Amino acid sequence: MPRFTLVVPAFKVQGYLPACMDSILEQDFGDFEVVAVDDCSPDASGEILDRYAARDDRVRVLHLPRNVGLGRARNAGLEQARGDYVLFLDSDDTLTPGSLAAVAERIDATGDPDVVIYDYARTYWDGRVLRNQRADLLSESGPAVFSLEQRPELLDLLQIVWNKAYRRDFVEEHGFRFPPGYYEDAPWTFCSLITAKRIAVLDRICVHYRQRRQGGNILRTVSRKHFDVFDQYERIFSYVDEHPELDHWRPHLFRKMVDHYITILDRPGRLPQSARSEFFRRATADYRRRKPEGFVRPGGRRGQKYRLIALGSYPALAGFKVAGRTRAALGRRGRRHVQGAKRQVKNAHYRAQLRLPLDEKLAVFSAYWSRSHSCNPAAIDAELARLAPDVRRLWVIRAGDAHKVPAGVEKVLLGSREYWTAMARAKYLVNNVNFGDSVVKREGQVHVQTHHGTPLKSMGLDQRDYPGSAHGMDFEKLLARCDRWDYSISSNRHSTAVWERVYPCSYTSLETGYPRNDVLVNATAREVAAARRELGLADGTTAVLYTPTHREYESSFVPRLDLARFAEQLGPDTTLLVRGHYFYDPSSRTAALREDGRIVDVSAHPVVEKLYLAADALVTDYSSAMFDYANLDRPIVIYAPDWEIYKVVRGTYFDLPAEPPGPVAGTQDELAEILTSGAWNDGESARLRTAFRARFCDFDDGRAAERVVRHVFLGEDLADLPPIVPLSERRTAPTPAQAVASVETV
Repeated sequence: MPRFTLVVPAFKVQGYLPACMDSILEQDFGDFEVVAVDDCSPDASGEILDRYAARDDRVRVLHLPRNVGLGRARNAGLEQARGDYVLFLDSDDTLTPGSLAAVAERIDATGDPDVVIYDYARTYWDGRVLRNQRADLLSESGPAVFSLEQRPELLDLLQIVWNKAYRRDFVEEHGFRFPPGYYEDAPWTFCSLITAKRIAVLDRICVHYRQRRQGGNILRTVSRKHFDVFDQYERIFSYVDEHPELDHWRPHLFRKMVDHYITILDRPGRLPQSARSEFFRRATADYRRRKPEGFVRPGGRRGQKYRLIALGSYPALAGFKVAGRTRAALGRRGRRHVQGAKRQVKNAHYRAQLRLPLDEKLAVFSAYWSRSHSCNPAAIDAELARLAPDVRRLWVIRAGDAHKVPAGVEKVLLGSREYWTAMARAKYLVNNVNFGDSVVKREGQVHVQTHHGTPLKSMGLDQRDYPGSAHGMDFEKLLARCDRWDYSISSNRHSTAVWERVYPCSYTSLETGYPRNDVLVNATAREVAAARRELGLADGTTAVLYTPTHREYESSFVPRLDLARFAEQLGPDTTLLVRGHYFYDPSSRTAALREDGRIVDVSAHPVVEKLYLAADALVTDYSSAMFDYANLDRPIVIYAPDWEIYKVVRGTYFDLPAEPPGPVAGTQDELAEILTSGAWNDGESARLRTAFRARFCDFDDGRAAERVVRHVFLGEDLADLPPIVPLSERRTAPTPAQAVASVETV
């Protein structure tokens, strides 16, 4: 029997769940089990839990057949508990290092009390860590074990369950279970504390309580579901009614009830405006019905609110709050002037356009900071033209890059009068990066963030830990830009989990696949052959595409290959297609090899997907090209001479050399040996690629653009979209050899 059972319910937390589980399994105290409850989560949470269970036998996963909510999910886990003590941990929170050992030591030192209460700290997206404001209540001075009568002030701690260890025998003896609802913690917390005979405290932060920037906390949602609080206090007082020996707790519980009602009324992000007076009436009814004989109101402003609730005077309470806000506003006046001076003044034309109706048939596209017509936005544009030709499609482009836009594509220049008109009036805005800070998100506009790769390197908020790559990024402004997103497109579950965690905003993740990768599944032999002819590749030539990535921490591009020597090492039957940050090594030998066609500079090629189709193999270091190219099921070789530096300076989400899509080289000679010996295309290479594809090619089945257009632009339900074709059943574009053979036979 383990000392602890940790019950971890999970629902739509795939971005935070690994950190939660790691914080448990990496504890230096190992006598525990984890009962993880997948509350029928629609994301990858259940699969993540299964992976942890597969590699650590202390983890058991319970998959619920339907979503039952947090409280009942905890109950399901509690039924499976075998530990002496039960601890609850929400799956977006984490244990601090050493916390289980500290709790175990405190339990031993205090003779197995009914409940041990420990402390927590709130953690914020911007790196702040703030300890519980009532940490003083957890002082270990005085008796080591006590009843609540000796320290009734503990009721003033936040009514939560995950800052306590409960002796399982105590829980079972009294039949404690969580009710359904928003405020399920209140009955459990209050009823268990007033029942416990032996309580101990631990003056130590054991839990980091994640304060999500947006979403995640149902108590911050504007909804009538906050009326659930009345049912929860009904349960609390019914418990007291059933246990006359606890009757002396009524005044304390009454005060907690009224304080709770006032908190909900005071918080603007809780109740809809239309429901506030009704909630107040319910609060007044409970006040009058449950007020204990001889109860004395608290003093000050809080006591005035008690009085107004008792009187049933909602207009007076509303006026009381307005007066308080007015006083606070006077103090903020000076700050507003300072903030107002810092705001960028919008173009008068743009402000005027913002007051005009949206054009429901206008979609604006941009890619790579308006430098090209490419990537996922271009693929969505093409599918939109096919499925909804009545929608006008407009591309934003920088003046110096206007020549990159294909003929027939309507465009506006970035920053022009026409640009601001389009940004103000368009119903749809599609980009693979963020639009500028000056863009206003209008009500009714739909912003689609397509992204432009699968993350190997740290992104978003994770870059705070790697300042060498962040270059002084303003993360508040970054998230303000991300707040405009309505949809975030993902090509695999790994990406979804990363995006949702590092860009914590209230968008919807669309696991449709990457539209730009549709061609890698759907291309015909003719298209593959045409891509090779466009590059001048002779039949029988092995084309190796080399795509080194940029290191943000380097001030200039540092070549990792001697291209001339490398081309000579590969031999005359291999053509090296180089897509670099810019073409480097301008030696006379390189120039000769370029003229001979042995090296082809494809850095400026406008459609990278055509390069993928033309290439027999990909050589890259840390570029996201590997994830896209894997959809072709063609050989990939990783050239990682500076991996140890890269992962420390930039930060990565997995160990690429240990989990590669193919052979790994650390030097140029090793790379040449792989490509000339046949190791690049042998059985081991295929095995590695198969595992990599299973992990990162989840959704790219050739119909991604169609799914995006049908859901976002045509309003079709996600359930009605084409289902994802399993990887084992997908076709891929023919290889160059297959394409040549096929075309020759036609």
